[in-house]
Amino acid sequence: MAGENSEFPSTGVLESAQYIYENADDVTISGEECKRAAMSIYSAMQRKSYSTETWSSNVLNPKTKDASTVDWIFLVDLLNFSFWSDVDLTDTGKSESNRFTVNWEGKGWTGYWSLCALVNRALAQGIPITTPTFWNNPRECSDELLTYLFRSDTSECVPLLTDRIACLREAGKVLTEKFDGSFVNCIKQADGSAVALVHLIVENLPCFRDEAEYKSRTVKIYKRAQILVADIWACFNQQAYGYFRDIDQISMFADYRVPQILHNLGCLQYSDSLISHIRNLEALPHGDPREVELRGCSIWSVEIIKSEILKAYPDGKINSILLDFYLWDTAKELQSTLAVSDSIPCHRTRSIFY
Repeated sequence: MAGENSEFPSTGVLESAQYIYENADDVTISGEECKRAAMSIYSAMQRKSYSTETWSSNVLNPKTKDASTVDWIFLVDLLNFSFWSDVDLTDTGKSESNRFTVNWEGKGWTGYWSLCALVNRALAQGIPITTPTFWNNPRECSDELLTYLFRSDTSECVPLLTDRIACLREAGKVLTEKFDGSFVNCIKQADGSAVALVHLIVENLPCFRDEAEYKSRTVKIYKRAQILVADIWACFNQQAYGYFRDIDQISMFADYRVPQILHNLGCLQYSDSLISHIRNLEALPHGDPREVELRGCSIWSVEIIKSEILKAYPDGKINSILLDFYLWDTAKELQSTLAVSDSIPCHRTRSIFY
């Protein structure tokens, strides 16, 4: 049982991010632009009253606050990866009409929100899709049924379906055999420590173990493990299942969208060769040094932005999680504008880790 004297002083993510930043070849951070961005970001967050309560405002997120909500969040973050479209994202009309889409309650949902929509669609059909013991029963929860649940309302299928099913099977087995069939028991075992919970997740579930070899060192990114903890923290508004005394140890969640907007803000700067690679929509394999640098430097730049905000506003209620939520939401709002402007597109890495 993890207590106040947890054997885990940190997740290891921030140490890895600093190492990546200090040794990067193709990605650099502009301290001056981070400082400038910090002031504008904080002002915008204040205007929008950005807080943990913002999480529940989205129509697709659960409004209940109980164990079933924890199971919903766990499933969504278990499968929260690789929703970018194979369609050329610079062609916004074509992209929106053909990319993987789930129609739910009168609206077509794409990207991450398509996952939330398909989970809600399955629950409305009476299918216990958020129940780990269900995933662990291939007779009731067959691959054919899961393929049906992941059906698209357009011509493009969900990416990495086989990997998603494998993640469900792995998590179903682990949670059934080790945690009495619910992620709630992982939270209880972590005993109020976000750091301990991240370690529990990555040690027991390899599909969350988001690590890479970078310049002779294993670096830890842990995007999905950390966002799982953060979503529970935000959903429960820092109470009950969402209480974590060390929540500020959680970093931002290095994906596609946040590096894009950090580059747009000037916080991240890329080598000419990396810019050309991304603009040409060329694949960047998971674990490629450039991909590791994009993610690690994104984490470290958000730490710099947070530090600048707290330097100017010592009593500011801000952490890397809220900054990430804001940056990701803003990047989505600006998606069509960014796609047709001179801004760099998202990098293309097909991976289960983000």
